[in-house]
Amino acid sequence: MTTSIHTLPETASPRPEFPRPDWERADWHSLNGDWSFKFDPDNAGLGQNWQERDDAVFDSRIIVPFSWASPLSGIGVNQKGTGWYRRTVGWTPAQAGSRLFLCFGAVDYVCDVWVNGTHAGTHTGCYGSFEFEVTDSWHGDGENVIVVRAEDNDLSSQTRGKQGYGEIRGIWQPAWLEARPQHFVKAARFVTRLDGRIEVSAAIEAKLAGKAELIFDFNGGSVRHREEIVLQQGGNELQTAFTIDRPRLWSPEAPYLYEGTVRLVSDAGMDAVSTYFGIREIGTELFGERNYRWITLNGKPVYLNGTLDQSFHPTGYFTYPSDSEMRDEIHLMKRLGLNFVRIHIKPEEPRKLYWADKLGILIMEDMPCFWGNPDEAARTVYEREAREVIERDFNHPSIFSWVMFNETWGLKTDDEAPDGTRDWIPAKQYLPETQEWVRDIYRWAKRFDPTRLVEDNSACNWDHVESDLNTWHFYKNGYEQVRQHLNNIVDRTFPGSTFNYCVGNAQTDAPLMNSECGNVWGIEGGAGDSDVAWHYRYMLNEFRRHDKLCGFVFTEFKDVINEFNGYYRLNGTDKRFGYEWFVPGMTIADLHSPDFIVIDLPPCQTAEAGSVAEVPLLRSSFSDRHFGQTLRLEWELWYDSLGDREVADRGSVALDWNEYGVAPLAPLSVRLPERDAVAVLSIRLLTPEGGVATRNFTTFDVRSGKPGGAYGGNGQTISVPVAQFAKHTFPYQWNALGGHKTNGGAEGEFEYEIELPNREELPLIRGIELMFEAGAKRLLVRDTEGAGYTKPEISFMHGADAKTELNPNTYYMTDEERHESRLDVYVDGERIESMVLPDDPADSRGVLSWHYQSVHNKLEEAGSYGYFYKIAVPGRLAAKLDASRKLKLVLRSDEGGLALYGRNSGRYPIDLLVRCE
Repeated sequence: MTTSIHTLPETASPRPEFPRPDWERADWHSLNGDWSFKFDPDNAGLGQNWQERDDAVFDSRIIVPFSWASPLSGIGVNQKGTGWYRRTVGWTPAQAGSRLFLCFGAVDYVCDVWVNGTHAGTHTGCYGSFEFEVTDSWHGDGENVIVVRAEDNDLSSQTRGKQGYGEIRGIWQPAWLEARPQHFVKAARFVTRLDGRIEVSAAIEAKLAGKAELIFDFNGGSVRHREEIVLQQGGNELQTAFTIDRPRLWSPEAPYLYEGTVRLVSDAGMDAVSTYFGIREIGTELFGERNYRWITLNGKPVYLNGTLDQSFHPTGYFTYPSDSEMRDEIHLMKRLGLNFVRIHIKPEEPRKLYWADKLGILIMEDMPCFWGNPDEAARTVYEREAREVIERDFNHPSIFSWVMFNETWGLKTDDEAPDGTRDWIPAKQYLPETQEWVRDIYRWAKRFDPTRLVEDNSACNWDHVESDLNTWHFYKNGYEQVRQHLNNIVDRTFPGSTFNYCVGNAQTDAPLMNSECGNVWGIEGGAGDSDVAWHYRYMLNEFRRHDKLCGFVFTEFKDVINEFNGYYRLNGTDKRFGYEWFVPGMTIADLHSPDFIVIDLPPCQTAEAGSVAEVPLLRSSFSDRHFGQTLRLEWELWYDSLGDREVADRGSVALDWNEYGVAPLAPLSVRLPERDAVAVLSIRLLTPEGGVATRNFTTFDVRSGKPGGAYGGNGQTISVPVAQFAKHTFPYQWNALGGHKTNGGAEGEFEYEIELPNREELPLIRGIELMFEAGAKRLLVRDTEGAGYTKPEISFMHGADAKTELNPNTYYMTDEERHESRLDVYVDGERIESMVLPDDPADSRGVLSWHYQSVHNKLEEAGSYGYFYKIAVPGRLAAKLDASRKLKLVLRSDEGGLALYGRNSGRYPIDLLVRCE
């Protein structure tokens, strides 16, 4: 049965699977589901001993493990403060004499737990997992009462991250009971080497001193190791190692896991834990004569095609409604050709990390930030929580990097000193002592986990101090601006450069990588919902020009409530990028190929009809899979000839493919068509077997220079600008893109009075064809009420509403949702055609609407386009028109509206055309 993202089946126990596949025991009991609940706004519960009261005091029901602010909790109230949970449980471990632990994936923020009135423990933090032993207070036969008090007051010192999208409050990850023998393995850390050596650090808890045997059994018994040990009462630490012959390595392309068990056998019984590890090494290396490093996976360069994942859901907020949705999200990333994801300002749920391990995608995991001053209270809770997270997630082979801070959030200190011009203006300063604390955190993380790359601060203010990755953020729109920005970054990146680092610090040879990019905040007003496909292709093309750049993080995986820059909508539905129109079979995954052909040109150029265009090319390779092979570059210059696809030029080039990095190729010379057209240069890089390694394209607005344009065909063509209608009846009407697009909102019509050629120009009109580009017209609030939007500032990082339909930049990108309109075409009062306009689309196919944007960072119906229509006027009407030489054309739409595209808008370089034969 398929479950909607917005609801859960009434009979289902939410999230019934074991929460941690990386460390799983067989004898456990889920506590997810229905609990009694009560808010405690006056903090009276402790004084009134609610932990000892019956269900009568708890006046609500809540579904665990969902934040009480989220819809799926059944509460759905964003109320900070204290909430109390109560549940009666009858469960007996399978093995008599077992020790019993009450486990929580995560609770926000201060959590106290009682079992049968006995206080089990306290935990502070939002994202770390924790457990309490409750063996002595548990009634093996009969019912047990579990009470949880969660206090979340949004303190400035709390590690909150970006909870403004939807608040995490109370229990927000699974809770369960787990039985263990008297001696048990508390944890085991696996460090893997490419030669197959597996080093293990194990922590063992023993009720009594004695002998035991630790047994590792993986890969169906083909990997086994035994270690005899002598246990001391209490905690024990063990170091051991074993070697796997002919090890199979883990990578996103081949995510092989060694699955099995760790068993502790002693006189007190046997503890068996199902777990796994993946053999892989993360590093950085110098290649050739370069003085800068590349990121490596298993000793080879890896180009990181990544996205930012807020892990936010409309009904569960930061808690996934189901395990299948976690799995499906990894599939959605991989189908785009991505090989890594940055989990933003929060650690990820262990089960999603499991699917990343299992299906193969690299993870850059952020530590959550606090939003107040970096004082002692904030530093203390941050350091404790960072340790909890790294300890818990250490064994996931998918995690290649820890990001300790983001964009200096929580690292600036209030400073109310006069600024010299105005008195007492509050400001924030990133103090030198805080910078040194960041350096200490980086170095602590490197000591604690030397197997991964560590980033001090994912920088947007040029403020690294010490880092394994030299990263930066940028949000810019416009080809020239992106190109100049990247050139500047690359030119200023070299060992010893002080660029992108705090005063007194300098770059090493650490790999250069972008850790956030996109255009949503690169547009004046930001956060408008618009096409990302056009910008994305030229940005990726520019990234691959630079040999120093090791990868990027695109903002973002899915839209969120105030950022509409995702590959997908928030509900996971597709956006249409439209690349297949330019190159058959092309998808966004072609832009993420490790072997790539850069077309070193703008995304569109204006060119003269019949001219020859020189097209510079680069090869960019971050894989050795085709080394030693001859690949073939096939290219084709084509255009749409008013409904027919015509090829103007084509060719192929053999390429020896032997080296990593970026290098120039011989440029192409292509002849453009002898007429007005949007010409597309499409390229494919073919393997010896005929497979396609990558696809790419660029476009040309080819102009004949002739009045009214030159479009080929027989007869005489009249070109009528779409904004030159005689009258209209729409309740909302406006022109855009310099008058090259006209819009009619809701039901109405445009009427055109067209003079046909006189008898001296055309003695006889044998037939008439009408040609135009049209789409539906989706009305936004700003179209009917006027623009007015919230200016983006820091509140947007806390989830402020972007008021998208009021944003002047918004023009919804093509996606699965369609906005249809019915169009009737009348000539001299007689309807000659009726059709459905499928949508009001905007994506990369709107070449001219992008090419003729007047301001790079303020969008005007950018990327919008329509559908090409060619309609023959019936002969009986053509005969009448031959006599009158006047044509009255009416285009009438229903409530879906009408958009008409002219010469410098849409995807066809035409006005409204009337062809007389």
